[in-house]
Amino acid sequence: MQECYMPRLSAFSSPVAISRLAKTVMVGALGAFGLIVALNNVTDYNSNFQFVRHVLSMDTTFRGNSLMWRAIPQPVLWHLFYGLIILGEALTGLLFAIAAYQMSARLWAPEDAFKTAKKFVPAATALGFLIWFFGFSVVGAEWFLMWQSQAWNGQQPAFRFFLTMLAVCIYVQQPE
Repeated sequence: MQECYMPRLSAFSSPVAISRLAKTVMVGALGAFGLIVALNNVTDYNSNFQFVRHVLSMDTTFRGNSLMWRAIPQPVLWHLFYGLIILGEALTGLLFAIAAYQMSARLWAPEDAFKTAKKFVPAATALGFLIWFFGFSVVGAEWFLMWQSQAWNGQQPAFRFFLTMLAVCIYVQQPE
């Protein structure tokens, strides 16, 4: 059973309370982001599936490029890759959401209890790194040459997503 900590009225305006609340809200927003991205990809499967299909098949890269041997023309593998992306997005969102819930339950708890509540933030950030940096920047952009595509290049959004997660993680790990 989780302990519930009740604040004094003056605790709402303390710098520690404001810092903890800001951290909790940011982590919660990242949780919502990951879960909504995954939900969108499940409920509108075809929209981003087309993105994955074009990136993996490399059909919009520069003509005559000598790295076309990397292309994956099998639809079953496109679906497998897309399913792994959706799973990673959902797990990232879930870990951030769990962390936000635990942090909110310990907003006015002693320092050690709040610090413990933040434990899933680095794990969620690491998973987000695997999806949005490794998956999009390393695998998509460099291995499958997504950067060459005018229409199917997701490097910039993926980089923004990951940098936001990283910045929040660094802030959350700082002492109040």
